[in-house]
Amino acid sequence: MEYEQPDLTLLGADHVKRYRETGGEVGYLWNGVPTLLLTTTGRRSGQQRTTPLIFGRDGDDYLVVASKGGAPKHPLWFLNLQATAEAEIQVRAERTAVTARVAGDDERPRLWAAMAKIWPNYDVYETRTDRRIPVVVLTPSGPVRTEGD
Repeated sequence: MEYEQPDLTLLGADHVKRYRETGGEVGYLWNGVPTLLLTTTGRRSGQQRTTPLIFGRDGDDYLVVASKGGAPKHPLWFLNLQATAEAEIQVRAERTAVTARVAGDDERPRLWAAMAKIWPNYDVYETRTDRRIPVVVLTPSGPVRTEGD
């Protein structure tokens, strides 16, 4: 297992901005893999926080990995989901309300393998940390209502 350095020219707020502006035309594919925008509610601030994440699918569910590159602590978006499981995703131009849960011990190996197939660096990230990197299952709960709906 060898780490492959991704192209980091589109990251963070710039990634979110371009993805939203173009309905995912720019930003959906990042380093050759699909990404979605995950919007969580800040556990302290109550503010909406949006993060671009690599994703996979398992039936109707969306899968994301709380890797933070193998850092010792969980990413903030994951901590926000632990506090409030209701969130929103945007895949290309489509916005969907979701409910998040951490994959259970029985399903995690299969889901981890599916995600590592999409982004092999996840296997490398796992060697960088003592924490168990969560696979998060995002189950659609309906379309997102926007003002004027």
